[in-house]
Amino acid sequence: MVKIIVLCAAFLMIAFFLKERHEHSHACCEEAHHSHHGIGHKHGEGFEIDSYAYNSKIKHWNSAFKVLFSILILILCIAFDNPYVSVVVIIAMAYLTIVKGGIPVHAYLSVLSIPIVFIILGTITIGIDFSRRPMGQYNLYLGFFYVFTSQAKLKEMLFLVLKVFAAISALQMMALSTPSSEIIYVLRKAHVPKIIVELMDIIYRYIFILMDAYTKMKNSAESRLGYCDFKTSCNTFGGIVSNILIVSMKKAEAYYDAMEARCYDGELIFWMEDKKVETVHIAAASSFVISLFLLWGFT
Repeated sequence: MVKIIVLCAAFLMIAFFLKERHEHSHACCEEAHHSHHGIGHKHGEGFEIDSYAYNSKIKHWNSAFKVLFSILILILCIAFDNPYVSVVVIIAMAYLTIVKGGIPVHAYLSVLSIPIVFIILGTITIGIDFSRRPMGQYNLYLGFFYVFTSQAKLKEMLFLVLKVFAAISALQMMALSTPSSEIIYVLRKAHVPKIIVELMDIIYRYIFILMDAYTKMKNSAESRLGYCDFKTSCNTFGGIVSNILIVSMKKAEAYYDAMEARCYDGELIFWMEDKKVETVHIAAASSFVISLFLLWGFT
């Protein structure tokens, strides 16, 4: 347990070091990213994951290689169920995304902050339980019941958080370095049913369209003091939710008309650049996978 805590502390120190290392360069290049690539913080907009993917420094890597590598790492994290392996995967994926990919640290942490909240809320029930009488090594009386836990439960919760976080880090490495169109192309080559692939692509893109529409409505309401008090905030929120349905239907019709204007015949076709798999990438990925097997075997 102590070793795992030390490894987690080491990861936090590495993340802090990377943040300090990139803080100056990010401050210098932020204006250029805003004007040329659209990367950086955009007031009133959601996460532009595709923007980071299109401007990643490892975008030129073969898409199939990145997808297969991330899926393999995800499977190994779940199959090994080893906290040491999970910590190494978290550090390695952060290195690939931040250092090799050039994604700003704050952007990477912002993208990961959403699943982290769900992970903690989903695993906290494993470490904490309730009872009418005192149980476990640690308990707290709250008047009508006890909240209790133990070192074994906390250890299980920590290991599960690390495992899930490592698996998500592998997927985020793929998402932040591979445009969605290339992921869709890889799924097509893997003979995933066409209807599933196209629904994935349309739903994924439409999420950001709705987020953009919601953000514009929210900013408009804020500029008109729509959130000045609790009652007004509730009314504003209700109005935005009702308008979202209407706006979504209008945008769906507009985007479908745009697709038909571009000769849409029931199949989405993307132009794909031919990217060769480099030998050094295969060697590095193989070495990393072998090291995970060795780490799992020794621990």
